[in-house]
Amino acid sequence: MKLRTGHAFFGSASQIAAAAVMLSGAAANAQVAPETQSVAEPLPAERQADARAAEANQPGPGNSPTVGAGNEIVVTAQFREQNLQDTPLAITAVSAAMLEARSQTDLSQVARQAPNVSLAPAGQSFGASMIASIRGVGQGDFNPALEPGVGIYVDDVYYATLTGSVLDLLDLERVEVLRGPQGTLSGRNSIGGAIKLFSKRPTGDNTGYVAATYGIRNRLDIRASGDFGLAEGVDMRLSGVSKRQKGYVERRDFGCDYPAGDDPAINPADGIPRVVPFESDCVIAREGEIDYSAVRGQLRLRPTSSLDINIIADYTYDDRASTPSVIIPFRDENGDLVSPNVPYTASINPFEAPIALDSRFLCGRYCNYSTFNHVATDSYAPFQTSGRFMFEGWGVSGQLEWDLAPSLQLVSITAYRTYSSEFSNDSDLTPLAQHLGLSILDFDFFSQELRLNGAFGANDEVEYTLGGYYSDQKSIYTARQEFRDSLGAFYQRDPVPAESKAVFAHVAWSPLADLTVSAGLRYTDESKSYTFVRLTPEGDPHPILRALNGVTGDYQTDRFDYRLNAQYRWSDNVMTYAQLSTGYKGGGINPRPFFAPQARSFGPEELTSYEAGLKTDWFNRALRINIAAFLSKYDGIQLTLSDCPGLGVPARPCAQPANAGDADVQGFEVEASLAPFEGTLIDMAVSHLDFDYTYINPSAGGPTSPTGPQYGDTRPYTPSWKWSIGAQHRFELGDAGSLTPRVDASYQSDIFTGANNVYNTIDAYTLVNARLTWRNRDEDLEVSAELTNLFDKYYFLTRGAATTLGSTFITGQPGRPREWAVSVKKKF
Repeated sequence: MKLRTGHAFFGSASQIAAAAVMLSGAAANAQVAPETQSVAEPLPAERQADARAAEANQPGPGNSPTVGAGNEIVVTAQFREQNLQDTPLAITAVSAAMLEARSQTDLSQVARQAPNVSLAPAGQSFGASMIASIRGVGQGDFNPALEPGVGIYVDDVYYATLTGSVLDLLDLERVEVLRGPQGTLSGRNSIGGAIKLFSKRPTGDNTGYVAATYGIRNRLDIRASGDFGLAEGVDMRLSGVSKRQKGYVERRDFGCDYPAGDDPAINPADGIPRVVPFESDCVIAREGEIDYSAVRGQLRLRPTSSLDINIIADYTYDDRASTPSVIIPFRDENGDLVSPNVPYTASINPFEAPIALDSRFLCGRYCNYSTFNHVATDSYAPFQTSGRFMFEGWGVSGQLEWDLAPSLQLVSITAYRTYSSEFSNDSDLTPLAQHLGLSILDFDFFSQELRLNGAFGANDEVEYTLGGYYSDQKSIYTARQEFRDSLGAFYQRDPVPAESKAVFAHVAWSPLADLTVSAGLRYTDESKSYTFVRLTPEGDPHPILRALNGVTGDYQTDRFDYRLNAQYRWSDNVMTYAQLSTGYKGGGINPRPFFAPQARSFGPEELTSYEAGLKTDWFNRALRINIAAFLSKYDGIQLTLSDCPGLGVPARPCAQPANAGDADVQGFEVEASLAPFEGTLIDMAVSHLDFDYTYINPSAGGPTSPTGPQYGDTRPYTPSWKWSIGAQHRFELGDAGSLTPRVDASYQSDIFTGANNVYNTIDAYTLVNARLTWRNRDEDLEVSAELTNLFDKYYFLTRGAATTLGSTFITGQPGRPREWAVSVKKKF
């Protein structure tokens, strides 16, 4: 059976960017047309409000691009617009201007300044997806059989999978990061929290911008946006981005670096052959490259003052070399290098000479020797993949806001999304032939949400929301996997349909002017099935996995989640709140049974959180300090086990999701911003989290299962400490404009990437970024220079241990080294 290897659809990256530039130019021409200039006709009242909201997110004289003096951020976490400081939730809200000031261009980078939040691009085996965790709860596996523990939303549309979630921050108004379970407010799978991206809506103000960035390794980014009115009550906004950059990890040709026969101890004469041409530099590919394009269009219709309809369509194409990966030297307690040394075995050594999997393949800090090629042997046919990732997806949504009465509004959100993602993995990162895979994930998703927002009472002291939600999801996971050290080669094409239905209610009552009590309830009914297809590449039943072929596993659950909240405003500057809330993440069936007994189901995980918070503003809002403390009872924790003893089959390979146990998770978060005088802003955050197992399932870990989680271990991708600090000052230069330097530093303590905290530690690290921005006097032209990872820190985003024939080796995804870039942005 033939697997797809790529697409050509909707034009190239340059064509998409050019279209966005032309659209932005159209907005510019509309603004400067003589007839528009000669008549100072004001915008309608609703457009003026939209324009003011958009302007509030732009840095300007006396206007800090984040919370602080002279600026407020409005959030919609409780179904209606509220000031951030009046919302009784732990929220990090970041404006578009602050994202730009921090040189952040994709969603994973937002976590550096968000307390108790971890976001990182996933490793090579998981394709174009993200590892997401908030307050120790989340998920890192892209497979549709597993649910994300952090809900991701774009314009209130739920993104149901981790694949495709490393989103570009294209033309946003703000990002909201909600910490803690959002079971009643956001719904399913927001057990750890939710991340919500909100696009800038069309306002019809005939404005736009074009921005270009050039940087190290031929980085070239082009962004553009145009907002213009088509007719009275009809506005459109179009935006696009194209990003390209060469990779920072070299995939090198081992036979070129060490020619066969030159040093028989490293590469025997009949060993690993050269692959690249003789005139080349021994580089096969550069991993960590960027080749990303996206466009978004919005059509906003306001036929009457009470009806607002926004239709959104978007398209994304991402095509790049696989995740940058390296073999990590493994050292013992004395710091001495321990070299994996696997003896000659024909299953992983496709060459005539015996070549062990050992330290000869330690390439360096930013290189590897993977080939994505399994050559033919007496037992195996040749198998080769492209060594690239591809993601292509599009979606359309319609949002309707209808004011039925002065205190009654109907909101409808209808959405359809689809994507196809293709990726390959060469897990041992060597020319040997241990594990090579090619995967394709096809995904379709429809959702419908209805909300009725209302208020009653003499002064509307009771506000309520009643709503319903429905989603229908269809995934097909197709792959060819080859494990020459164990299972051999097999083909799969597994359909994974899922459905979710929910009704919810939220009410807030203010019996006193300064006291508000809230309650929420949500009922969810969801189901999912997983059908296994396990064949040989030739289409015959697989000799080991034949018992799985055609088997379907079903999962269904219904559940109530609730939220109780009380807040009290002690003064204009001080508000406190206390909250009890719940959330859950759905269960399922193991999608990767390497042997039939591993095809086991796992149940949902549940969380009950107790939280108290303090939100304060001081000195005429020049100083803001927000504090939250929490204790979470975390039950049925889903972890993927790498060792499955006691099933009557080899313990490895294994990738069994299981309900490993229960834990208490407690911690605190502090966010602060200080604007001591005009043009200066300092923002900071610090968080601490303590994860403590209170029960471990004996079949998953503990003393009886030493390879699983142990008491004293912590959950994967859960740092105990994080902090960040950023500072900027705007120097006024008179007619020459202004100059704004900014520096950001962020710290993350040690984390572990596996259920068992052995061989998978990512050491603590601190990153520093710097940016210098000049703006002209009219504030329509700016030039910026940036340095990210200023001190060239070598650190890891992901890390894992793999075992072959009893020997362990470590692989990891290094973060990006120091990089520089220069940007120019022109507003119209």
